[in-house]
Amino acid sequence: SSREIMSEMPFLAAAYERARSGDGPVDVDRLKVNRDLIALARRRYRKNSREELSRTQVRVLNRFARNYALLTGALVPGFYQLVVAARGAADDNFAYEVWEKGSEYPWQSEEPGLPVLRLKGEDLFLDHRRIRFHRHLRRLRTRLVPVPVRKRPRERYPGEWRDSFKGFSICSYPPEDVVIEGYGLYLKKKAVEIKTEENSRIEPFTCSMLDGLDIRETIRGMAEGKIYVKANRPLRGKVGSVVVVFDPDIPGPDGRERFPWCVTWLGEHAQESDMAFYSTPAGAVMAGPGISRCQYGGFMLSYPPLRVYDIWRDPFFDFARNKPERLLMAAIDYSLERNVVYVSATPPPDRCRGMAARLGKRILYLPIGALSPATLKKIRRFHVLDGHPVRRYAREYI
Repeated sequence: SSREIMSEMPFLAAAYERARSGDGPVDVDRLKVNRDLIALARRRYRKNSREELSRTQVRVLNRFARNYALLTGALVPGFYQLVVAARGAADDNFAYEVWEKGSEYPWQSEEPGLPVLRLKGEDLFLDHRRIRFHRHLRRLRTRLVPVPVRKRPRERYPGEWRDSFKGFSICSYPPEDVVIEGYGLYLKKKAVEIKTEENSRIEPFTCSMLDGLDIRETIRGMAEGKIYVKANRPLRGKVGSVVVVFDPDIPGPDGRERFPWCVTWLGEHAQESDMAFYSTPAGAVMAGPGISRCQYGGFMLSYPPLRVYDIWRDPFFDFARNKPERLLMAAIDYSLERNVVYVSATPPPDRCRGMAARLGKRILYLPIGALSPATLKKIRRFHVLDGHPVRRYAREYI
């Protein structure tokens, strides 16, 4: 098979053959060929796995492959290094797409009309490497005997559930409330830990070990013959509010917004926070009768509950320039504690920092890239129910 015995990557060899025959670019650059392979694999990954590879993951992939190539004494990563980097930056499904397209030689046919000699790498004593893919498949095979399950009702006609969605007495889905509250507590704890670590002080050992030995600084200053210890200064105050911004939702030239639905929800009991968010509109995508699937653009959590007025109608926040600023200003204003956690791709604006300073509060910024993309993807999607009675059967559709 050409996948095993070709000395060059088949995708690169095919690009060279096209250039030689005049069907492709004259200059064949390995880096450009690798870039084209990754782009093609991204499209197939989006089509087959319904997943999108972010720019950050592509950047990590390129850096991984480059460093791997440099470790082996090469300037450009080879095929094996690209596949390993794809697995490290994404998952086995994406690595398989890279291997599938990279090892495809378009001029090889199973029935060439001539006697076929099937060779493997072992037959030619090639120095090849073996890699295994643990792909996540949606379904392995159809069951021979159907399991007796209660089938989920379907729409009698397209758009039936959307037409019946009123939206007058909407409510949330309780299991998702538990998840979002738990993630809010996690962000509070993580922000405090990071800021406490940033506030730590390292000094030479004199008479007290303080909060423990700092191994890194001690080894770094080994020539001086000194021992360094660490003094942790705990963060003053607790965290009262949390703001998470997935998308700033800046209107385009035509004024359209991706997340036009702006809502403020009050906590239903003492263990829930008040919540304000902007998202895709309820009723646009239906998951079941009276069940709409939405996606957050950003949200704010403030504890304790039953205190937050509708921030989207409150004129006190009208000087905010966009939705993330409005969420952050509301979080600062309604926070009963000194600290407010702000998770976003960009740092908080200076005007919000100034507002927090005037109110005696502090914004703890966490880059959203430092959090797990898989977890963010799970909590970003939520469901809106058309009234409390829908909760009785919502789990059958969610």
